[in-house]
Amino acid sequence: MAPSIRLSPAARSLFDEPLAIAVQGLGPRQQVTLRTSLRDETGELFQASARYQAGDDGELDLARCPALPGGSFSGLEPMGLLWALQPQKPFWRLVKRDVQSPFLLQLEVLEGHGERPGRLLAQAQHERAFLRDGVRRVPVREGRIRATLFLPPGNGPFPGIIDLYGIGGGLPEYRACLLANYGFAVMALAYYRYEDLPKELKEFHLEYFEEAVNYMLQHTQVKGPGIGLLGHSKGGDLCVSMASFLKGITATALINGSVANVGAVLRYKDITIPPLGVDLKRIKVGKSGIVDAVDALHNPLEGPDQQSFIPLEKAECCFLFIVGQDDHNWKSEFFAVEGSKRLQAHGKEKPEIVCYPGAGHYIEPPFFPMCAASMHLLFGKCVMWGGEPKAHCEAQIDAWQQIQAFFRKHLTGKPSGTPSKL
Repeated sequence: MAPSIRLSPAARSLFDEPLAIAVQGLGPRQQVTLRTSLRDETGELFQASARYQAGDDGELDLARCPALPGGSFSGLEPMGLLWALQPQKPFWRLVKRDVQSPFLLQLEVLEGHGERPGRLLAQAQHERAFLRDGVRRVPVREGRIRATLFLPPGNGPFPGIIDLYGIGGGLPEYRACLLANYGFAVMALAYYRYEDLPKELKEFHLEYFEEAVNYMLQHTQVKGPGIGLLGHSKGGDLCVSMASFLKGITATALINGSVANVGAVLRYKDITIPPLGVDLKRIKVGKSGIVDAVDALHNPLEGPDQQSFIPLEKAECCFLFIVGQDDHNWKSEFFAVEGSKRLQAHGKEKPEIVCYPGAGHYIEPPFFPMCAASMHLLFGKCVMWGGEPKAHCEAQIDAWQQIQAFFRKHLTGKPSGTPSKL
């Protein structure tokens, strides 16, 4: 019997779902190398490999068989061949631009454990998809709004969420559509560097975001009376500002967000919040030329920088802070703790703070490979994001459950019983 790869699900799975990988038909205790490859939409190649030894029966099940030292990872890691994928081009981050097409994952079984790959024994392909069957993708161009709304299958109405990404701009849709697969109506909202929106990070007007909130609140497929906000990085402090000043926000989840306004002036009616100051002298540059900017921002508790602290005590919503404790972009844990102190000092409910040791800045949906460093638009240089691959992967899996449980609880009133694994 020739060796073959057995996958479950067999041909296609959602990107954030586990994939069971096994090899059958090998010789007893045969040594093999398993390799995965994936090309992003720009053609850049991501690869991972691991060394294994088959059982006495010639079977190799990654859920039961630990990887041996010498590959991209070792130990019992059923999903290691996915989370350990690394770009062949340095400092390149895996993103999904067109969520309507899947990523194509290639799996190969190669003979032996040599530095150079041995003979090819078996191969398989698998689609990692972003949209569950029946989820509708609706481009939104109403008034000034530039967004995409994802609606789950069925009649609704569904709990509604607005999803904001960070400083990269554009309109990333992959987190929003993956969340919509679980019964949420999710709007991926662009706010700059997209179509006719501002090209530069100079000033933002909260009225634009208010338009998006009102669109969601009035939508027949969105369950009221309020909506949720989900923001990462710069998107996080925009969500804090929205929650603080706008009506109709019930729950706000931040992934490594700031509670001070960062990077650009924020205006709303007659209110102006200046950006938090930056001290470029506190930026460290390593031997490899990678920038570590973790100490660059001023302290929003001191001097004139206090004006940058967003008055989140005005918010009428619950907060969840997801924190990577090895975030090198800025001090996410400090921001979460100070936000919590401020809320409690004003008699507000203590927010949920979930901290992940060994997790960096880019806490993405599950099984996105960790990006340790990549180009930063503001610095124009390669910046360190932090994280340790295995711990970061585990954080992404748990945070994804925490975020869904938080929104389910506060937007539908139903607890979903997903205790933290960490």
